[in-house]
Amino acid sequence: MLAQLGEDAKPLAGGQSLIPLMKLRFSSPAHLVDLNFVPETSYVRKDDGYLRFGALTRHSEIEKSPLAAGVPIVHDCAAGIADVQVRNRGTIGGSLAEADPSGDWATVLLTLNTDVVCLSPRGERTIPLADFITDAYTTALQPDELVLEVVVKIPQQGSGGAYLACKRAAPVYPTASAAVQLTMEGETCRQAMVVLGCVGLTPVRVTEAEAALRGRKIDTKSITAAAEAAREAADPQPDMRGSAEYKRALIAALVKRAIEAAVQRAQGEGVEVNHIYA
Repeated sequence: MLAQLGEDAKPLAGGQSLIPLMKLRFSSPAHLVDLNFVPETSYVRKDDGYLRFGALTRHSEIEKSPLAAGVPIVHDCAAGIADVQVRNRGTIGGSLAEADPSGDWATVLLTLNTDVVCLSPRGERTIPLADFITDAYTTALQPDELVLEVVVKIPQQGSGGAYLACKRAAPVYPTASAAVQLTMEGETCRQAMVVLGCVGLTPVRVTEAEAALRGRKIDTKSITAAAEAAREAADPQPDMRGSAEYKRALIAALVKRAIEAAVQRAQGEGVEVNHIYA
């Protein structure tokens, strides 16, 4: 149907990103192709060291999945998205395909080894998530192509991650967010991924923050250096949620908290992470 209708058509998954854009007249597709009746597109599976999510898997399904809970940062994301109504409708595939700069999933999944499997009349192709999102609301998807599956490599033993966002209220998008995934060997960080959300046109990977942690003991000094690097890398726009400087300060605080939680989880502690409301 997408191939027949051309670029004037938009696929509809959960509608939690597309419908608000249509209400604001930021998107005006001539046709909507409803994907919700396509069978076998909603699942969470563990397969040979990978987690596989069907494109139409609802956030709430991931939130409740014991398999997803094995990667705590994934559970953080699913459980913290908006409110129950949105989580019951919104989908992981729709979130990534919409590429909303304020979305949650891209920020989190970029800290992990994630691929997006896409499907068109020409067949399947697999795109690394880092190459899939090319700009705000823009992806590598062709007009007649759909997200089929999201594939996440399960982190190795000794790894832990955390995702934190600051919001004015549960149903709204975050003012800023931070995702951190670490691999620890004792008190030393062997691998680090730090990605920021809502402070750029796409999620911002902070290689300087990662370098401040990698190969070092995670202590006050290294955490502060990583948080300051994140603050410098953030490029937020002032809006009703706060000034640019406020958001930079917020990012630094979120990164510090996320690092601390990630270290505890990597060391086997069952730490709960909750979003901040302010």
